[in-house]
Amino acid sequence: MSNEEEIRIREDELSAGVPADIEVQHPADAAETIEGLDIAEQVKFIKQLPIRDAADSIAEMEGRDQIELFKNLNRGLGARIVEQMSPDDATDLLEGLDEELRHALLNRVAAEERAELKTLLTFDPDTAGGVMNTEVVILDQDLNVDQAIAKIREEVEDKEIPYYAYLTDKKDRLVGVVSLRDILLAKRGAVLKELVKTQSLITAGYNMDKEEVAHLIARYNLLAVPVVDFGNRLLGVVTVDDVIDIIHEEASEDMQAMVGAGADETTDSPWLYSVRMRLPWLIINVLFSSVSAWVVHLYEGNIAEMAVLAVLMPLVANQAGNTGQQALAVMIRQMAMERFDRKRAWLAVLRELRIGLVNGVIISVLVFGVAFAITGKIPLASVLAVALGVDMLLGAFAGAAIPLLLKELGRDPAQASSIFLTTITDSMGFFFLLGLAGLILLV
Repeated sequence: MSNEEEIRIREDELSAGVPADIEVQHPADAAETIEGLDIAEQVKFIKQLPIRDAADSIAEMEGRDQIELFKNLNRGLGARIVEQMSPDDATDLLEGLDEELRHALLNRVAAEERAELKTLLTFDPDTAGGVMNTEVVILDQDLNVDQAIAKIREEVEDKEIPYYAYLTDKKDRLVGVVSLRDILLAKRGAVLKELVKTQSLITAGYNMDKEEVAHLIARYNLLAVPVVDFGNRLLGVVTVDDVIDIIHEEASEDMQAMVGAGADETTDSPWLYSVRMRLPWLIINVLFSSVSAWVVHLYEGNIAEMAVLAVLMPLVANQAGNTGQQALAVMIRQMAMERFDRKRAWLAVLRELRIGLVNGVIISVLVFGVAFAITGKIPLASVLAVALGVDMLLGAFAGAAIPLLLKELGRDPAQASSIFLTTITDSMGFFFLLGLAGLILLV
């Protein structure tokens, strides 16, 4: 096929608003296709899709792209799409819209769906209630398996993937969870409540932090966890696909928070918002960096007498900083993946100290050999090796301890932790090197 033919086909596709193979694409691939179009083409594209396909594709789009698309869609079409989305996806979308647009869409949604969405919007988005899906299969515990299978067949089309069926009593209290596999394998006529009578029920309160919910699902290898209120009444479920999104989101936030960027920043965030998020930490970094500059100023006479010290300073600070960053990354990841346990956390700090000590000794010996080979001066090589080893040990401790201290203070363990670590390793590295040089080399 010639380049001219390819260009003509592409132009024909765009003029129609829909790529040729869109109807056979997975919703995630369709979402990527939509995001690659400009906003006018996106609107044209969505108008030509069946409503259900449009809802599934939009649910897979990035939040900022969803919002921009709905700002340009006809309100009636937008409301029909919201109705076809799963409640948790629809809630996430509506939360990102401005109040006027959200209100306009909700007013056009059917009364039953509108009431459900308004209820979901009352939950904190960072809790189990804020990420749960209400499309679940609920069965009376007194049904037998044959009745249960018949009921599931009636309802399954309108539900999200039914990993489990949830058993309730006459007061709508959750009494058990049974997998579809267990229902299918049970003897004909078996009563559902008999399948769960020895079950240890695992649930999440509606106000549980969504990270804790993710830990719960990972710990017990669940595909979904039921969300209940204080009366143990079933409200919805958080599924494993929601957990994947939670973990991805939290990892991204931690990575950005470590360096003082806004946790929710993206490349599409307004630039003034990014300035407002980053500038305070940059100012704090300047203040902290002045501590390192002050340490250097204290020993400027030593540097003047032995200029080689100025060359060696970055070596000590950078090596200790890298050691600390390794410990910092491991600790933050561990705290993000598991429930916080104070005793285990501080034992992990001791572990990082041991690692820092061994690595510090090995690197110091290597650096001593190189420095001696280059300069032929044992005192200078010794000062460099000792300063480097001690600062690496301090870096390992600081990298592991800073997230825990922030956690104890009620702060995000990742928040600007890299800035605090760099200040410690730089200032103390300069202090160890220049101070030891003054005591040993310049006497």
